[in-house]
Amino acid sequence: KENTSVQHSTASPLCLLQVQSMAAPPRRNPNHGGKRKDEEPWLAAGIRPANFLPGLAIGFLLGLLLDLSSSWRPRFSLPSAPAPRGSKRAAAGSSAAPAPGEELKMVLVVRQDLKMGAGKIASQCAHAATGLYADLLASNRVLLRQWEQFGQAKIVLTCKNQQEMNRIKETAEHRGIPTFIVADAGRTQVVAGSKTVLAVGPGRKADIDSVTGKLRLL
Repeated sequence: KENTSVQHSTASPLCLLQVQSMAAPPRRNPNHGGKRKDEEPWLAAGIRPANFLPGLAIGFLLGLLLDLSSSWRPRFSLPSAPAPRGSKRAAAGSSAAPAPGEELKMVLVVRQDLKMGAGKIASQCAHAATGLYADLLASNRVLLRQWEQFGQAKIVLTCKNQQEMNRIKETAEHRGIPTFIVADAGRTQVVAGSKTVLAVGPGRKADIDSVTGKLRLL
């Protein structure tokens, strides 16, 4: 009797577990199937009429506005900015622009009446050449580059006084040739503000010679 009671007591819990496992079905999340049904790919949601048609209309309107703005041109123009100082003289040479491949030269005219020494003349000629170069760099680079292609030819001539230098300058500018005059600071040899050297060109040899052909070499 004792043995049978022990066996009965040990077997009953196992039987109860088996019965409970067979009787209790697995629990399912009621919302699991709904999520799969509700979740759709982003592409399918994007091509819905409610989402697709407003985007199409907005894109069409933007394209129409861009097309109209590109075809519209204003009927008025803003006034141009004033030319920098010195560029007006250099820009005048554009009306008589030399042909491509034509040799150009520059002439430096030195005043004799100032009695400048050799070193002073050299420095003043350098000021004249670099001053005219800076003007052309801002206003007429095509003429400047063509002059550089032929070795930047420069000739130094002399004139008698300020009056003759002024006449040469006016004649050159009237013919569309760039000019530049050096006004000395007056630290050595000459009075401050003295017009020491006139640069003429670069330009065609024939045009330069028509202005300075009668002057003597330094």
